[in-house]
Amino acid sequence: MHKILTPFLFTLLCASVAPADTARAERLRQAIAEVFPDVEVTRIEPSPVAGLYKVMLGTELLYLSEDGRYLLQGDLIDLGARVNLSEQERAAVRKQVLADVPASETIDFVPDAAQHTVYVFTDITCGYCRRFHLDVAELNDRGVAVRYLAFPRAGPDSEAFADMESVWCATDANAAMTEAKRGDPIAPAQCDNPVQRQYELGLALGVRGTPAIYLENGEELPGYVPPDTLLQALAGD
Repeated sequence: MHKILTPFLFTLLCASVAPADTARAERLRQAIAEVFPDVEVTRIEPSPVAGLYKVMLGTELLYLSEDGRYLLQGDLIDLGARVNLSEQERAAVRKQVLADVPASETIDFVPDAAQHTVYVFTDITCGYCRRFHLDVAELNDRGVAVRYLAFPRAGPDSEAFADMESVWCATDANAAMTEAKRGDPIAPAQCDNPVQRQYELGLALGVRGTPAIYLENGEELPGYVPPDTLLQALAGD
């Protein structure tokens, strides 16, 4: 039901989201700790529904009754405004977390005058990731910067994981990324790299497949989308 936060993500969240400083919030925190002792609560605050509190566990949002007895998992929809309030909360957290990833740790394809930025968790062995990379030049031409984060789907002990570390450690990481996406041989390279951190961040954000595309407002797009569809989504930010 819940994700265990990585220390990296938890540090980012604690820096940006402070818990409500009230006795009731503390009681609710204790109620959750009794059931889920290994989960860190990053925020508790009242929801738009009377008697119901929002509880953030990283990017996962739950709802708890004010007496701490009833826990709800699911999306809270404002039918009048036709807005998914829960997804708005999650997107706000994703926006902050992704914006805080240092530019020195991502492989960026950036136009001279970027109007938008997308964050893409990628795997060099993924067919749709390779298809997306073929669109990067067009996206750049249309004012969209692409920031790549590593998400080798097979995990830390895989050949793809080691290859992605080599891509991140290459003298020209952008060229190495393009070559890897073409299926060219990858020259082994070693350095202090962020692949493990980015993989854990992807897990904490709920990435299950690649490419996982996030808009600058934190909205998640499901898998590969062509440039026109991506531009339409960005225009609606």
